[in-house]
Parts: sequence; C-alpha cells; structure tokens
Amino acid sequence: MLRFYWLTVGAFATWRITHLLHAEDGPWDLLVRLRRVAGRSFWGGLLDCFYCLSIWVAAPISLAISADWLERMLLWPALSGAAILLERATHKPVAKYFEDPKAFEDPKE
Repeated sequence: MLRFYWLTVGAFATWRITHLLHAEDGPWDLLVRLRRVAGRSFWGGLLDCFYCLSIWVAAPISLAISADWLERMLLWPALSGAAILLERATHKPVAKYFEDPKAFEDPKE
C-alpha cells in the first residue's frame, strides 16, 4: 500500500511541476521570464514540449521515491506517462482557427 501511495504522489508531483514549468506564469511572472530567457535554445524547446519536459521532471522524482535501480528505471517512464495522462485529462484545447461564415457569402447579395 505504501508503494502505491508514493507512486500516486510521484505521478501528481511530476504533473504539477511539469505543468508549472510548461504552461503557467508563476509568481511575479517568473516562469514566463524563464521561458523567454530560454528562447529557442535546447532549454526553450524542452520547456515548450510537455512530453519532453515530463521525462526530465520524472527522473529526479523516480530517484527519490524508488528503492533500487530496476524500480527507478521502470518508475521513470511510468511517472512521465502518468503526468501525460493527467495533462490530457485536464487540458482544455483552445481552437486555433475560426472560420468566419460571412467570408463565404456573396458580397452582391
């Protein structure tokens, strides 16, 4: 039961930290500034991709909550996968394209 507790805590912690770094402004817009400073570098690309970032956030968490190396190696992608599933379950997509119905009307009418 204790292992399941740490798996759950690790999954939520991985999602929370990844979401914070990837999508939130943070206090005093610190994380916005961090992403702006990172720009188009390797770190900027990492902060832009939730999936990529979750892998790197899950690594130290898996080290902290696992008992041996085999468990760490299996827990690392499992925590990342759990964070991705949580992100998909909670993310509300924003429409990037809106079609204006008036654009297709005949102007002569």
